[in-house]
Amino acid sequence: MSEILTSVLAFVVAISVLVAVHEFGHFWVARRLGIKVLRFSIGFGNALWQRTGRDGTEYWISAIPLGGYVKMLDEREGGVAPEDLPRCFNRQSPQRRIAVLFAGPAFNFLFAIVAYWAMFVAGVPAVQPVVGEITPGSPAAEAGLEQGDRIVAVDDVVTATLMDAQLELLGAMVPGGRATLLVEDESGLQREARLVYAGDTQALTEPGAMFPELGLAPWRPRIPAVIGELLPEGTAAASGLQGGDRVVSAAGEPIEDWAGWVTFVRERPGETVALLIERDGQPQRVELFIGAADEEGQQVGRIGAGPQVTPELWDPVRTEQRYGPVAAVGKAMGETWRMSALTVTMMARMVMGQVSVKNISGPINIAQAAGFTAAAGLTAFASFLAIVSISLGIINLLPIPMLDGGQIVYQCIELAKGSPVSERAQLVGQQVGIALLLMLMTFAFYNDIARIAAG
Repeated sequence: MSEILTSVLAFVVAISVLVAVHEFGHFWVARRLGIKVLRFSIGFGNALWQRTGRDGTEYWISAIPLGGYVKMLDEREGGVAPEDLPRCFNRQSPQRRIAVLFAGPAFNFLFAIVAYWAMFVAGVPAVQPVVGEITPGSPAAEAGLEQGDRIVAVDDVVTATLMDAQLELLGAMVPGGRATLLVEDESGLQREARLVYAGDTQALTEPGAMFPELGLAPWRPRIPAVIGELLPEGTAAASGLQGGDRVVSAAGEPIEDWAGWVTFVRERPGETVALLIERDGQPQRVELFIGAADEEGQQVGRIGAGPQVTPELWDPVRTEQRYGPVAAVGKAMGETWRMSALTVTMMARMVMGQVSVKNISGPINIAQAAGFTAAAGLTAFASFLAIVSISLGIINLLPIPMLDGGQIVYQCIELAKGSPVSERAQLVGQQVGIALLLMLMTFAFYNDIARIAAG
């Protein structure tokens, strides 16, 4: 329940902040161009709080915190006093209207730059792109990759972090199925590895599928077989195991690490085994009953216990991206550009059928990501906000009539032909836009529900 509440709260905060930034862009530019703004609202519905400025603009915090709007003076929405006609939105030149419409997405990109700048100044913890286990016979094995290799560059693009390597690999492998990696082994020697994927590269774009499809895994620390979190309803807690217990042996077999312990448990559903554990430095014997759970039609052992993972285990691959205030500006702008370009590229390839549509996320998945990153700390949440802000800016620039991009298209047509788009054409465009957005939202909800059902 606490995780759900955290996700909901983080989602509301994220949406409120990003929509406020977007609408403030429209508001700020409209005011600078002399357009009269009637209301600036964060949220929809009735006002929970409101204030009227000296210029007559109403500022609202509304009851439904999932959006917001800027209402400008417009003759098409009612009568206007003669002295206010020059300040109507519809009386402005197409260029001015385009500036107001473009300002919302532009402020989303600006927010991402500011968020990344703050992160890089404060220091962004990251993991180096070190290769872990390699699947025999896989594309990674055929390329000659070995456990412990660090990916220095992908197609001549330097990859300082695991995230860098993932993004560059995705861009290189789809749709071509080929990438040239510069890797460095544990002794410091560098060599090239040519990665070739012979299958349908769309499979690489399934959520979480790229590394498994290529047959490589990121480096993971060897976790000791020490009990961490215990579920109250699990058989481990019922058998008397406690957090901090180190499993030395089970049924006479030595347990080397947590992976070996998991394998031992999964292979013995319903059995009772004798454990030798170490508790507070003293050996003890415990009789453990291993519960059973159905996994893809097969019974596997479960005991309701997780490992004790300490930050020090990640020291071999831990790194930090930190820059001075001036250098961080360029880095933040570069990161915003990279994420924007990647988003546009992936959207285009999705339309062409080269990228899986399962990557479309709806509010449920976004809320889960918001809660997870909020729990992970301010830096992680700031990164999440930056990525979502970029996505919000790009989506609003799509040429769909209900969005800023669609309205900009109308202004460009008016600029080209010298007269406004007909009301009939605008009405049809709105209907098409609503239908497209409903289809997109329905598909996003389906993906969210499918992810929950799968896991």
